[in-house]
Amino acid sequence: MTTEKQENKKPKKFNYIVKFWMVFVGLFLLTILFFYGVARGWFGPMPSFAELENPKSNLASEVISADGVVLGTFFIENRSNVDYRDISPNLINAIIAIEDIRFEEHSGIDQRALLRVAYGVLTGHSKGGGSTITQQLAKNLFPRGNLNTPQLILRKFQEWITAVKLERTYSKEEIIAMYLNTVFYGHNAYGIKSAAATFFAKTPDSLNLQEAALMAGVVNRPTGYSPILHPEAALERRNLVLKQMEKYGYINEQTYDSVSQLPLGVTKYGMLDHNRGPATYFREYLRKWMKKWCKTHYKANGEPYNLYTDGLKIYTTIDSRMQRYAEEAIREHLANDLQPAFYEHWKGYTYAPFVFQTDDEEEIKQAVEKIMKQSMRRSERYRLLRKAGVDADSIEKSFNSPVPMRIFSWNGTIDTVMTPMDSIRYYKYFLNASLLSVESHTGYIRAYVGGNDYRFFKYDHIIQGKRQVGSTFKPFLYTLAMQEGEYSPCYKVPNISYSVELDDGTFWTPRNSSSERIGEEVTLKWALANSNNWISAYLIKRFSPQSVIKMAHNMGVTSDIPAVPAIALGTPDLSLYEMVGAMNTFANKGVYIKPMFVLKIEDKNGNVLERFVAEKNEAMDDVTAYKMIELMKGVVESGTGIRLRYKYGFTNPIAGKTGTTQNQSDGWFMGITPDLTTGVWVGAEDRSVHFRSIRLGQGANMALPIWALYMKKVYADTSLHISQGDFEKPLKDISDEFDCEKYDQQHNTGVDDTGDEEDEF
Repeated sequence: MTTEKQENKKPKKFNYIVKFWMVFVGLFLLTILFFYGVARGWFGPMPSFAELENPKSNLASEVISADGVVLGTFFIENRSNVDYRDISPNLINAIIAIEDIRFEEHSGIDQRALLRVAYGVLTGHSKGGGSTITQQLAKNLFPRGNLNTPQLILRKFQEWITAVKLERTYSKEEIIAMYLNTVFYGHNAYGIKSAAATFFAKTPDSLNLQEAALMAGVVNRPTGYSPILHPEAALERRNLVLKQMEKYGYINEQTYDSVSQLPLGVTKYGMLDHNRGPATYFREYLRKWMKKWCKTHYKANGEPYNLYTDGLKIYTTIDSRMQRYAEEAIREHLANDLQPAFYEHWKGYTYAPFVFQTDDEEEIKQAVEKIMKQSMRRSERYRLLRKAGVDADSIEKSFNSPVPMRIFSWNGTIDTVMTPMDSIRYYKYFLNASLLSVESHTGYIRAYVGGNDYRFFKYDHIIQGKRQVGSTFKPFLYTLAMQEGEYSPCYKVPNISYSVELDDGTFWTPRNSSSERIGEEVTLKWALANSNNWISAYLIKRFSPQSVIKMAHNMGVTSDIPAVPAIALGTPDLSLYEMVGAMNTFANKGVYIKPMFVLKIEDKNGNVLERFVAEKNEAMDDVTAYKMIELMKGVVESGTGIRLRYKYGFTNPIAGKTGTTQNQSDGWFMGITPDLTTGVWVGAEDRSVHFRSIRLGQGANMALPIWALYMKKVYADTSLHISQGDFEKPLKDISDEFDCEKYDQQHNTGVDDTGDEEDEF
């Protein structure tokens, strides 16, 4: 009986074993089928092999200086990629230690980590996640979006398969570099290149141990571990990373003990955006130019390039060092000297800082109110309120109600409460400055500063701004005189009043600002050096306004210029861009070269999409150009620019021209050296805002000091190789034309019959 029972039990036991294996094999096959289905896209789309080879991400386009510095980026996500070789080994070690210690061993999925996670789920004692760096990369490359729980579980399996594919497609070095490029670090920084620049003002290859540990720790919770928002949590997290590095042998105990005591080191933090950083005005001008370029240039798929997502590399002519010196020079002069002098100059005046050609108080009051209302209607606040449908009366009322705001000052941004109308009046007091510096023989723009601070002053005074140029226009007139062959720098003209008859039969007779040497014969070099208006009237009468305009256009001026004699004194409104390009013609031996700002554009893979060459035309011969250089040297040697010698100590050859417009509204200085032509403009937003005296408001006081401070810094930086030598002479020997004693012996001087004296006018 016992034997029969035992025999009956054996088949049942056998059946259980068979069923177990059948279930096991079935589940195994179902698992294989499931993963096969996931891989084939049965449960939802999977990234293709082509997408793995070229994963899509929003890459910022980079603006790169001539000396290899990234000046800024154009982005939706501030992300730029770097190669493995450009990443600090400290960061590689830190990220592996804290995120995936078996990164070098697994093939995308870490089985031991998965078992650890499963154990934690079952026991309630979680000991960390199970995602590998490769899985996290898969998640970053192909974001999850908003998923419910079943979709999230399915997506996890899809990421496993994608991770395995990534491991088969890329090397370990490529995977960890891609991971660091895709991670969000908070504060608008996507990828390690942006993060290193944002938090430390560094490149990824120069991160030290404590910085690398902080960046490795931040990726887990960018906001919670932000060193800016939550420094204590960030410090604790950084030290945890260091502890993990010690645990796995990347650093020793002594290193951990010393480095863990260091502060976070984010003193150079600066969130990157379009309003901050170097060359902000230039970057905005470039942005508009690049948007037009993108519309006419196409990718392989036929779509136009996208400036904000396609990762273009824009190689510019800007030199980051010279750009910095230019920005510093403007700040030093305006903040330390000119703006304080302007405040002092207007202290106690009711209607400051406005000046009008009337003493009637009621007229002045009405004129000020008109300017303020015009400024209100031009403001961004007004435009947005009108766009929102608010009526004009309500808007005007809101402009007289106090609100919290941040305002500009040279000592730093100020948080305050004031009415928007008061803020408009506050900004009217500020003098603005712009500087453009061009390499003489290439036309490369090396420094471009369009205003005081782009965050608060959006107007670009290099390209957008056109103001009266004053006496800086006179070189166009003198160029005609030098080109005709009849005149030279030593040619003499009586320093008397001259008049030019107008079409209506009346006469135009300019005044002179100086009574020096009245009635004497003076050389053209002396006349230009001292901005003599009478001699300019003599020359415009000789050559005609139309001839001067033609010369200006040949030298690159594109603005319309009225054909009236008064242009001889600088009445035309021109841009600094036009003026610097034109003045550079003299340094470039008579050949106008259009100022250049982009050298080439590459795609994200380094393929050159377009190279750029300078536009040139011969405006005059080299002899005429050299004569003008010699004439303009007189401005610095003994004329209106002489303070470059006695105050700033320059001893090298410099050709220059100051300019002061009507009522001292604008101050200009054009400085030319063999290697650089640099122009500076200074003035207020409104032409009615200016100094009341020529002593303070002249170009020699407002603009020339900025040029001097800039060039001092440029010359002090020997790595720039900017020459302090003399200008190259033409092959033709014209030395006698600059020796006025010899010239007087060889030529008759004086005024011919067409140069009638008109001093009675």
